[in-house]
Amino acid sequence: MLAALLLPATAWSTPAQADAPTSVIGVRQSQLDPGYWIARLEQPDRVILDREGIAAQNARMRAEDASIQDIAALPDPLPRGFVRAQVEKLSSPPARSLYDGQGKEVPPRTLANLQRELALDAIPASRPLQYGLVVHRAALRAFPTSLRVFSSPGDTDIDRFQESALFPGDAVAVLHESRDRQWLFVASERYSAWIEARHVALGKREEVLGYASRAPYIVVTGATVRTTYTPDEPRVSALQLDMGLRLPLRTGLDPSQAVNGQHPYASHVVDLPARRADGSLEFVPALVPRSADVADDYLPLTPANLVTQAFKFLGERYGWGHSYDARDCSGFVSEIYRSFGMLVPRNTRDQAVSPALDRIAFEPGDDAARRQAAVRGLQAGDLVYIPGHVMMAIGHEDGMAYMIHDTSGGGWRGADGSRVRAGLNGVSVTPLDPLLFNDNETYVDRMTSIQRVRPRTSP
Repeated sequence: MLAALLLPATAWSTPAQADAPTSVIGVRQSQLDPGYWIARLEQPDRVILDREGIAAQNARMRAEDASIQDIAALPDPLPRGFVRAQVEKLSSPPARSLYDGQGKEVPPRTLANLQRELALDAIPASRPLQYGLVVHRAALRAFPTSLRVFSSPGDTDIDRFQESALFPGDAVAVLHESRDRQWLFVASERYSAWIEARHVALGKREEVLGYASRAPYIVVTGATVRTTYTPDEPRVSALQLDMGLRLPLRTGLDPSQAVNGQHPYASHVVDLPARRADGSLEFVPALVPRSADVADDYLPLTPANLVTQAFKFLGERYGWGHSYDARDCSGFVSEIYRSFGMLVPRNTRDQAVSPALDRIAFEPGDDAARRQAAVRGLQAGDLVYIPGHVMMAIGHEDGMAYMIHDTSGGGWRGADGSRVRAGLNGVSVTPLDPLLFNDNETYVDRMTSIQRVRPRTSP
């Protein structure tokens, strides 16, 4: 009996149990295994883009996609008008009622105080451009506040002030600070927003911008890993590191000497940014266990690897704007592609129209035949967009395309024809075809685009 308990579930489950239907339409237990879909791919190990091709794709993304910012090219010093325009673009006064976590309407005075905290009147005629590295996974906010606000009472998953997140080692340019100086308005490559000042260490331009290209390095290939706990250096203790992060290794160490109170031979010793008491940048060693899901380089971009990476998030709670130390639909797909070294815009609205990807666009008047033909032609790794949402294709079965996606909702028609609201609220596998956008339209009816990564054959 003990031996049976030690076997993996697939080794002692009966075939009927392993392939039992779930309560989600069209999904069986066996389909929740990445191997199920990989086995059905025609060329699972085909290299879609090699390293040179990915570098060219990233260069095209930076050159052609307006949502990608070159923070190295920002004006220095920063003129007042530029800074004010950047802040006002994000932090405009809410145009509708908002509610706090207790379901009470956020009073106008609170919202007025947030406008005051923007400190727009304190922007100098010009200020020196400063650079910094993020030292801890940190929220990016629409306003300089941790106050969570919601569109309706009781609906407390989607915080309307939550924009995104940045990760340890992400480079930022500091454009402004809040009136209480506890928040910084920063520009990163993919987003500009407010971040708590305690999560940013300010350093010299060259050391900040050069951090991402340092070698040798490892890449986080798990959904998340953590640095080893250490009381010796709390700033890098049990630090969450998300998929796709590139971490330079600390070189020149005596391999027999302890790192943060621990012998390093069973770990990778990475060099992480840390914040001194005065806010300045320094680099400190941290340990990542060799048992962690990391690699010594970005993964090869193949259909099998795309499916494998996506399934590492299966079941993770949906986190709007990277809330809950998790991610949302667009964060989910961008972090999958980041584990291959590929740059993808942060938000769904930008991903869906990016000119740097191979886009199939749909208009509201496009007929069902064209839409269905595109769905039948989906390949593993293709990104499918509807208003406000993105999904990644993983394969086909029984005449339907199957997706993996990070969704807050999900719904289909029940046996009686009424709409079933599933509330999946996490990374889920579903067929595309039966999903309902509203009472009358399917996701296929509302597709706005399909984005595919493949080699360019023409300029």
